[in-house]
Amino acid sequence: MTGRTVVITGGNSGIGRAAAAVLADRGARVVLAVRDLAKGNAAAAAMAGDVVARRLDLADLASVREFAAGSDAPIDVLINNAGLMIPPLGRTADGFELQFGTNHLGHFALTNLLLPRINRRIVTVSSNGHRAGAIDFGDLNWERRPYRAFPAYAQSKLANLLFTAELQRRLAEAGSPVLATAAHPGMAATGLLDHLERDRSVLYRLRDSVTSRFAQSAEDGALPTLYAAVVDVPGGSYVGPGGFLQGRGAPKLVGRAKSAEDAAVARRLWTVSEELTGVTFPLSAAPSKP
Repeated sequence: MTGRTVVITGGNSGIGRAAAAVLADRGARVVLAVRDLAKGNAAAAAMAGDVVARRLDLADLASVREFAAGSDAPIDVLINNAGLMIPPLGRTADGFELQFGTNHLGHFALTNLLLPRINRRIVTVSSNGHRAGAIDFGDLNWERRPYRAFPAYAQSKLANLLFTAELQRRLAEAGSPVLATAAHPGMAATGLLDHLERDRSVLYRLRDSVTSRFAQSAEDGALPTLYAAVVDVPGGSYVGPGGFLQGRGAPKLVGRAKSAEDAAVARRLWTVSEELTGVTFPLSAAPSKP
């Protein structure tokens, strides 16, 4: 990775931090795009190599635009890693449901704003939870239904895969060499569910016992992300652990739910995402060959 630049969202903790540390150790210049700059600077200082932190709040489109405007150097790989999992109902600065707004819309806007400077690959981290997801175009932001945290999370993770599929289609149509891929970490021991300590929920009571018995480390959970970022795979690929139920194990190309392969839904989601964020795909279609 010597001489290459990688931007990774949420790179100060969990699988993002583990992936960033490996990439930096292999010679990449790594930019940690983080909401808490103090934590980002501390993470960068703890890593060997050329690592810097810059502030990015995916739950605030103004912050996304500011980050993109300050990124004028070429980017080899963008890793859309940051995410929220089953928090209480919340809203982004722009009024979107917090998980959909952060996990999908924030990364959608960031990717399209940075795309003219990206020259190799875009990796978006999804989850096996996408299999339980459905895109409810009538209520994407949970304004009409009683809020349910896990279905909202599953919708956002399904959106990640639909976004990857439509992004790859558009990149190919534009004749771009950039590839869009996706990954999921399986079951990894990270701080993604630490907020459950505050409400003492059933998931909180189960978390430690399940994690200790079945989860792999954050370092192992980062392997699918790294695989999707650097291995020679086709555009649109999805990488996950190769073990039982894709929960752990060495990374490999894996399947996805049929709902994540629906091209019509992917195109509609893209159009709606453009309307919600005010950000559009910046590349033109390649001219047809004579």
